[in-house]
Amino acid sequence: MKRRVLILIALVLMLAVAGIFGYKWLADNKLPNLRESRELFVYPNTTVDELLDSLSAAVSRPRSLRRTFEAKDVERYITPGHYAFKAGATSAFIARSLNNGWQSPVNLVISGGLRLKGDLARKISSQMMVDSATVARALADGELLSQYGVDPVTVFALFVPDTYEMYWTATMDEILARQKKAYDAFWTPENDAKAKKVGLNRMQVSILASIVKGESRYKPDYPKIAGVYLNRLNLGMLLQADPTVAYCFDYVPNRILRMHLAVDSPYNTYMNPGLPPGPICVPDRDYLEAVLNPDYGGGNLYFCADPSFNGAHRFARSYSEHLSNARAFQRALKIRLAQKNQ
Repeated sequence: MKRRVLILIALVLMLAVAGIFGYKWLADNKLPNLRESRELFVYPNTTVDELLDSLSAAVSRPRSLRRTFEAKDVERYITPGHYAFKAGATSAFIARSLNNGWQSPVNLVISGGLRLKGDLARKISSQMMVDSATVARALADGELLSQYGVDPVTVFALFVPDTYEMYWTATMDEILARQKKAYDAFWTPENDAKAKKVGLNRMQVSILASIVKGESRYKPDYPKIAGVYLNRLNLGMLLQADPTVAYCFDYVPNRILRMHLAVDSPYNTYMNPGLPPGPICVPDRDYLEAVLNPDYGGGNLYFCADPSFNGAHRFARSYSEHLSNARAFQRALKIRLAQKNQ
C-alpha cells in the first residue's frame, strides 16, 4: 500500500512538473505576450537588458520574454535593425525576429529645402542608422558617386525629394542606389525629349531647376522663372541669379548686396557665363518639371517680386519695364516697413 502511494505521489509530481514546463513552453511559444504594438531601434551596441526594459511595460509576462531571450541566445545573435511588433506577438516571435533580422522598413523622407551637403547628411542620418559623418564622407567620395553617375559637385542632382521605404540599417551604397533608381525613373524618354527641346542635358536641367527653386516658392511662377533663365542662356546673357551667389556664402546672407557680387567662384553667375558647375540645392520634381515645361513669356528676361507680397513675381521683356516693376516693389516695401515701425 505504501509503495502504491509513493508511486502515485511520484506520478502526480511528474505530471505537475510536466504541466509547469508545458505551460512555460506554451506561454513562450504560442500565447500572445505583447499587449500593445511596440517599435524598437536596435543599434550594434544595444544590450538585451535594454531591449527587455523597453518592452517590459508592454508585455503581459516579462519573465516569459526574458526566459525566451535566454533560451534562444538573443544576446549572441541579436541583429541591429528597426523592428515593429504588433500587439499579440509571442515571446518566441520577438526573439526570433531579433535573431534573424526580420526588420520592418522605415520611411526615408528626402524633402525639399536641402541647400547644403551638411543639411542632406543630417537629414539622412536623422532617419537612418548611418551617422552624419559617414553620409558626409559618401557625398564627398568621387569614386563612390561615379557609380551613380554624379560627383561631389553634382551630387544634389541624384536626390529626388520623395518618401522612400527602406530598411533602417541601409548603407550609403544602398541609399544612393535607391536614389539612382528614382532619378532614372524620372528621366523617361518623354522627359529626355523635353530636355533636348529646351537645349539642356539632364544635369543642366537639375542645375537650372535648383536655381529656380532658390528664386521662388510660388508654384505658378516656376515655369516663368525657368523661361527667363532659358531666354538669357539662349541670348548669351549672364544669368545673374542671386541664389547662386548666396550658395557661394553657404546661404548665410539674408540679402545679396553689391559686395557679394564680386565673389570669385564658378557659382557666381554675375561674373561667369552659363550655368554653374552643379546644382545649388536638391531640386524638387516641380522645379524639374518647370524647366522641362518652361513659359518663355514671349521673351521675358527679367523678374522681380510682386508688390502685393503674395509670393508672385512681375515679369518683363525690357530692362526699362523691369526697372518700373522694381521701383513699384521698392515703394511697397518702404510702406510696409514704415507700417511695421509705427
